[in-house]
Amino acid sequence: MMIDTSKTDAIIDRHGFEQRALIPLLLDIQAEYHYLPQEALQRVAERMDLPLIRVFQVASFYKAFSLKPRGEHLVTVCMGTACHVRGGYQVLDRLQTLLDIHAGETTKDGKFTLEAVNCVGACALGPIVIIDGEYTGQMRAQKVDRLLKRLDGSKAEE
Repeated sequence: MMIDTSKTDAIIDRHGFEQRALIPLLLDIQAEYHYLPQEALQRVAERMDLPLIRVFQVASFYKAFSLKPRGEHLVTVCMGTACHVRGGYQVLDRLQTLLDIHAGETTKDGKFTLEAVNCVGACALGPIVIIDGEYTGQMRAQKVDRLLKRLDGSKAEE
């Protein structure tokens, strides 16, 4: 996939060329493309005068970054201890069934990416599902249907 380097350049220009800007810069690039394309990482390395391996190390170290395309909507399920004992696995199973993917995958239409994480730090509200940064607590499999229906009626059953 070829990207529009003018978008990447605009993001770099906005953040500046100091190494401390690398993480927020990469976050903005990911927001633009829904992942970190190789061409964008190369452009960042060139423009910031950093070794490509350094940019790649940062991009691959942090879980917040993805080196492969993500869906339009990022669905994250907390699988920490509190969420687990309160039914987190049933919530994850229901999402996998409705979206027809496993955790770590993206739907064929590119609309949803499903992730399972160890803990989101909101244990009192577990199980937690986060869709595009919006937290929904005390989830149950039945509530998952309604939550997805708001985003895409074709993915959930009545």
